[in-house]
Amino acid sequence: MSDRPVLLLTNDDGIHARGVSVLREALLPLGHVVVVAPTREQSATSHSITIDRPLRHIQHATDVHSIDGTPADCVYLALFEPRFLPRRPDLVVSGINHGSNLGSSVFYSGTVAGAREAALRNMSALAFSHAGDLAAPWLGRFVHDMAERLLVADKPEGHPVLLNVNFPSQEPRGVRVTRVGRHVYEEQVIPRMDPGGREYFWIGGKVIDYGEVPGSDKKAVDEGFVSVTPLALEPTSPAHLDLAAHVAGPRAEPLVW
Repeated sequence: MSDRPVLLLTNDDGIHARGVSVLREALLPLGHVVVVAPTREQSATSHSITIDRPLRHIQHATDVHSIDGTPADCVYLALFEPRFLPRRPDLVVSGINHGSNLGSSVFYSGTVAGAREAALRNMSALAFSHAGDLAAPWLGRFVHDMAERLLVADKPEGHPVLLNVNFPSQEPRGVRVTRVGRHVYEEQVIPRMDPGGREYFWIGGKVIDYGEVPGSDKKAVDEGFVSVTPLALEPTSPAHLDLAAHVAGPRAEPLVW
């Protein structure tokens, strides 16, 4: 078996999206690259997995596959169905999403969820998003170099690395390490009628507020920088432990932190 790094790629725009082709081309020099991506677009599917129907598989070329499920489905299948990978991947990369994944969008993003599924299984993972031209000549260079640096970097023991990377629309002025900012959408429900007289709904709307969060991913991208945001997997909130104890009542056992 080759000792070259194994890289698993996925996305949420679907197997035929330009972004995953750019990603694959940029990363092929780094090792054995395998693509397992959704058959069709799965934007805003977050970290959902499919448990109510069978998942279908298509092989498009050597090491290029699609699954008719979510990004998390794709990563899960690739990791636990032996036909896809020669061994456990050294790095899982999701993207390149056509559009940004900034602020609270990280909770909804299928792109980020594809990377998070790997990180939850103690693998290093990157999510890439770009609001501009996916054919930009500088884009592949940034993707290649960041993935290469993560492959060889020393990782914190017991803390899988999950990085969310967003590119500005034009060639970057530089790169910033950032935090998750705000990304508030217009809250609305639009009821309509279909030709058969049945009601349906559109939910959500355009972004109405980003807020002023110092060091945020949105601020960096707006100022022409690449944002690199480390995302945490620990969902417990230390700030609310005392409140949880109060709600639990006087007989509750304290959490040993």
